[in-house]
Amino acid sequence: MIRYGIISTAQVVPRFVAGVNESSAGEVVAIASRNLAKAQKMAEDLEIPQAYGSYQELYQDSQVDIVYIATYNKGHYAAAKEALKAGKHVLLEKPFTLKSVEARELFDLAKAQGVFLMEAQKALFLPMTLAVKELIESDKIGEVRRMVSQTAYLNIDHIDWFRDPKAGGGVLYSSGSYPLQYMEFITGQQITALSGTALIPAGQSDMQAELALNLGPATTANIFLTVQLDLPRGIHIYGTKGEIFVPNFWRGDQGQIITAGGQEKLFFPFASEFVYEIEHVNECLSEGLLTSPVVTPELTISTIERMENLQKEWHKKA
Repeated sequence: MIRYGIISTAQVVPRFVAGVNESSAGEVVAIASRNLAKAQKMAEDLEIPQAYGSYQELYQDSQVDIVYIATYNKGHYAAAKEALKAGKHVLLEKPFTLKSVEARELFDLAKAQGVFLMEAQKALFLPMTLAVKELIESDKIGEVRRMVSQTAYLNIDHIDWFRDPKAGGGVLYSSGSYPLQYMEFITGQQITALSGTALIPAGQSDMQAELALNLGPATTANIFLTVQLDLPRGIHIYGTKGEIFVPNFWRGDQGQIITAGGQEKLFFPFASEFVYEIEHVNECLSEGLLTSPVVTPELTISTIERMENLQKEWHKKA
């Protein structure tokens, strides 16, 4: 069994634990928070054997093989660095880091320590995502010429650091890596140009953003991110022979394909949206890999670099 330790008691943790429990070779053996009572409460609720009141205690636990880190955004780098230095494999939530130099440092450290490191990007492992990629590769909708993604959450006030730019808050760091990496993955094309605008209230993070990008030589795309509007969420993929729509593409189990032959619904039901990512991580560890062949260091670093550059441009103007 691959034994997971979890850093954080964030709202994503119960869903992640459900994915580990559903996986064929994973189990959660420990959870840590800087607040011991919170760790103990979640450990009790989720039937996790061990709770710690500090991250270092979990890093030193010999029963933990890999650490899943889901702290607030700015805390990702420091937590991952300490886990890697302790010789633990690491699965690090998005955004991987806030700076590309930090991302490179973590991958270099993982290599030096001989341990596995991957960005937690569940969207790329979903059955629906793999079906979309296969449809595109089989020329079902012809050559992809345009993609439009929309991510909207009206209420984010339950995340107390979301409006703080120093904490890594805002819509881009929160949700930007999903569409950026998804578009590259399903098309097999790299982003060749990227620009964007954002709405940034005084002293706060970006509350709304719109990105324009090129992928490869012949595809354009738009990405819209907001916490100010309640809008439909999903991605449209337009090809020369048809189109695909996937609602909630970062965690969805269904979609629709439209071609000259008519409409077809796609449905890939699952219990946990996290289990496919976790199965991949377990396979990587079983094979002794230090990085993922899917969520590669290059994909992660380039994504962080793009978001970092946009943030610098936006806050300089602000």
